[in-house]
Amino acid sequence: MSAGSCNNCDIEILDCLTPKFDIERFGMKLVGSIRHADVLLVTGIVTRKLLPRIKEVYDQAPKPIVVIAIGACACTGGMFKDSYTFKGPLDTVIPVDAYVPGCPPKPEAMLAGVVKFLNKK
Repeated sequence: MSAGSCNNCDIEILDCLTPKFDIERFGMKLVGSIRHADVLLVTGIVTRKLLPRIKEVYDQAPKPIVVIAIGACACTGGMFKDSYTFKGPLDTVIPVDAYVPGCPPKPEAMLAGVVKFLNKK
């Protein structure tokens, strides 16, 4: 879910789906609806306008769902943390299981975050 990001994190997520990085070997693939997902990747800052939508998407997800905050904006607010529309990091809105910081994080960092989370379970 893109919560109003600059799209750099989204491009890097799509790069993870290419054969070079092949995130599907870890059982993750892109699905068209949150109702069919096991993992929710969130990029961008939590804004006043998107706060209800983020909660709604999380509530529609089947439980248990793994939430991963991708990028500095989702983890801490990044360079937008002093913005008047910023409502806090993602973990103040919904529970977050893993964080992948960076602006934007490289596909290798996302794969490392997923592998660390899978090994922790």
